[in-house]
Amino acid sequence: MMLIETLNTGDKVYLYNKSIVIKFSGKRGVLSTSILNGGYSEEITAVFNHDAKTAPGMGCKLKAPTYKEHMEIISEELGLNHRFTTGIGTAADMKNISIVKKSYKNLVVTALVTGGIETNGGRVGDPASYIEEDSKIEILKPGTINIIVMIDGQIDSGVLTRSLVTITEAKTAAIQELLAGSNYSTGLATGSGTDGTIVYCNLESDRTYSNAGKHSKLGELIGISVKEAVKKALDLQSGLNEDNQKSILRRTKRYGINSETLWENYTSRERKKILHKLDYMNILFKIEKNENLVSYVSLILHLLDQYEWKLLSKDIVAIQCQEVLDKIFLETKVEENFDNLVETIIEKLKASINGLIEVSEVV
Repeated sequence: MMLIETLNTGDKVYLYNKSIVIKFSGKRGVLSTSILNGGYSEEITAVFNHDAKTAPGMGCKLKAPTYKEHMEIISEELGLNHRFTTGIGTAADMKNISIVKKSYKNLVVTALVTGGIETNGGRVGDPASYIEEDSKIEILKPGTINIIVMIDGQIDSGVLTRSLVTITEAKTAAIQELLAGSNYSTGLATGSGTDGTIVYCNLESDRTYSNAGKHSKLGELIGISVKEAVKKALDLQSGLNEDNQKSILRRTKRYGINSETLWENYTSRERKKILHKLDYMNILFKIEKNENLVSYVSLILHLLDQYEWKLLSKDIVAIQCQEVLDKIFLETKVEENFDNLVETIIEKLKASINGLIEVSEVV
């Protein structure tokens, strides 16, 4: 067991057996989304975040018939009494944990986050992938944002619950600022389908706080610490960061555009000369991070988002998308009469990118 951090409360943070374990040094008020002693409790003595992969790159496997029993076994393997422990599971590597502390005068908030949403990121309201029946729980997918937040102050259960709302907003804001797409729809992701959160306060503190919303300093510290920690964790786990998101392929992934679908579009049209695939990919990967092109693509996607959200009409979006498409490649026109605006624009966007590739023969 390796000590990696001592929090302001005196609580010890350990890395042990593919888990982050926090052992409390005093009485804490804990709110957890876990199936193991979830909800609010003042009896919890330790919390953990566990990497449930069987091996690097492999899936997660339960050690018991139910997920609750599985988590009980994990807590006991960590040397913790499962009756007084709560924990969350993930497929993220614990070595990629991000720890961010923010303070103002005597108030300290620390966020400890692991995360990856490349394969399981989704937008709230996306089509479901399962329904729970007979207490059977879905095995964790690779792609989860797990958050533990320590508040070095005394707050009641209602304020602790409000802090959970602020944490969730901060997580979503971090993902939205990265423009990470859902894997289950064409929307922007708001989290993953298996995210877990634990937030706790110091019941032995002589400082009491009565609000964790955005207008309070506590809410501000929760927001900035969680946002920063989520971004760092996503970068450490999968390279999801601001620089890598400057890519037309990453921006358009949620619409099914990738190097192979672009190649299929390229070869499906009659051309005077067809590039060899390797030459084609060489050009594509050279232009994919061109910021002018990324900005045009981003404008088109945002127009489609606003159409989906009913903030702009079909006619206006079609006209404005055409203006942006003209910036990419002049010869790609949007038909005036079409049934599916989004599908049409996406196909024209593919054609525009391929038109640009064809005239950019820099092999």
